[in-house]
Amino acid sequence: MKHTDFGQMPCPIARSLGKVGEWWSILILRDAFYGLTRFDEFEKSLKIAPNMLTRRLAGLVEGGLMERRQYSTRPPRYEYILTKAGRDFKPVLLAFIAWGNEHLSPEGASLLVVSRETGKPADQVLVDANSGLAINDEDYMFAPGPAAPEVMRNRITEAGRRMPN
Repeated sequence: MKHTDFGQMPCPIARSLGKVGEWWSILILRDAFYGLTRFDEFEKSLKIAPNMLTRRLAGLVEGGLMERRQYSTRPPRYEYILTKAGRDFKPVLLAFIAWGNEHLSPEGASLLVVSRETGKPADQVLVDANSGLAINDEDYMFAPGPAAPEVMRNRITEAGRRMPN
């Protein structure tokens, strides 16, 4: 079965899914943020089949989220390091943590984001860096960007008409 190439779609959500939309990829990135870098570390942490891990790591390298570096020549061994694009994925993982803790953890949070200085949990909120205001449904909406094709502009405009004020 041939998969749709989301990377060619104009929507940034679709393009992002084209890079990291497979669950193993997101879990590999999570583990990379925990400090794991080596194949055997990812394999042990995720309990993933080696052939699947090889494909997912190759996809993350090809997608520019990780870099493959040799750390041993005999035998040849590699580690996988987050690139700038990979490190820039962190806010997405933070959003997954907040959403999962809020909606999918009736037993309580199993992972927190805490202040390095105080150890107190963060109350995560998406903020507009220009105004410092929290981004919410009342004050912010989707709008087509300068590169949006006509079909996307129409879809966003039509959806905006249906949103309650």
